[in-house]
Amino acid sequence: MSEKLLAALPEESVDLIVTSPPYCMGKAYERRSDGIEEFVTNHELILPQACRLLKPGGSLCWQVGLHVQDGVSTPLDYLVYDIMRRIDGMKLRNRIAWTFGHGLHCRTRFSGRHETVLWFTKGDDYTFDLDAVRVPQKYPGKQHTSGPKKGQPSGNPAGKNPGDVWDIPNVNSNHVEKTEHPCQFPVALVQRLVRALTKPGDVVLDPFCGVASSGVAAVLEQRVFLGAELEEDYVNVGKSRIKDAQAGVARFRPVDRAVHQPSPTSIVGRRPPNFASSDSMLEVVLA
Repeated sequence: MSEKLLAALPEESVDLIVTSPPYCMGKAYERRSDGIEEFVTNHELILPQACRLLKPGGSLCWQVGLHVQDGVSTPLDYLVYDIMRRIDGMKLRNRIAWTFGHGLHCRTRFSGRHETVLWFTKGDDYTFDLDAVRVPQKYPGKQHTSGPKKGQPSGNPAGKNPGDVWDIPNVNSNHVEKTEHPCQFPVALVQRLVRALTKPGDVVLDPFCGVASSGVAAVLEQRVFLGAELEEDYVNVGKSRIKDAQAGVARFRPVDRAVHQPSPTSIVGRRPPNFASSDSMLEVVLA
């Protein structure tokens, strides 16, 4: 379905491609899985087509994690980059680490708590609106204490660059956006990319759109959305979510909402008794 959609679209007609493709690990939404070889074969077909569709200055954001089989991990972004570096005109701008606090707890390796977004541009004259995605300064009132700028703000009053490590909650069972899709894209992750890399009215394409989280983000930011998905149930959910976004009633977690930190006095935020307190640890060190 994705290959057919990409082949049917006119050349240089899309401003941003943002997606999270299947990892080829036999998930419920994957039709078949031959492992790493299938992932590479599919991407060797899809990525050149996707780049053909991008306008000069357009962006491609490919979000992937680890392929895990029999306890062995393969970083899929390495495989994507190896293909992309052979496509003329495509240049990697950032390798963004998307970190989240919840997921499968592992017993034979450290639990995975991040995935990556590879951001490529088609050429050097590309859209990047930093002001649209600034985040609050850590010390917003901090000033220069000496020199010609003494007394002036030491950081941009409008906020700082969000950097390349983004702490955005993944869509777990209690998330406001949760649907029946087992590996759902959070709207906020796409929302930041859409704001920074496109302008109102631009075209956003997701060739593996699932339940259309990218479509919700595009509509919220007044962009045009195109998407492809094989599973009919997901298509129906995605259409409903996009209609809700158009009507202004979409359920989503905004990109600028701070990650909740439970109070240390609450039940969920209390330090377990099997961990020493910071004071007792200090006493051990001093002793």
